[in-house]
Amino acid sequence: MKIKWLDKPQNHDYAAAVSYLSLMMSTQAAKTVADNLENADMTEFAAKDIFRASGLPLLGISNMHVEKDTNKITRNENLSPLLLYRDKICGKLVIADGYHRLCAVYKFDEDAMIPCKIV
Repeated sequence: MKIKWLDKPQNHDYAAAVSYLSLMMSTQAAKTVADNLENADMTEFAAKDIFRASGLPLLGISNMHVEKDTNKITRNENLSPLLLYRDKICGKLVIADGYHRLCAVYKFDEDAMIPCKIV
């Protein structure tokens, strides 16, 4: 199954990234990261590599957000690209927005190339 993607993240994805990143840094720093993400070029990485770099667990179908994104994939709807942040202090990749989409995609193809923006 081919997974379809939007050409760029949606505006609300940046707000979601600020909300999440504000738990790890000041709100102003999170807004700066989101602004940098908005200006970053699109790129892509394999789903399995994003998981390995982030150190996060794979969420299962029992998660309602993963189920929602899984249904979008099966209905051939476009997903929004991921927003990624390189935490240089911890040496980890932070999925600022798109964790549930990543989990849904991984269930179909761990080698799938996922469009994203990264700073």
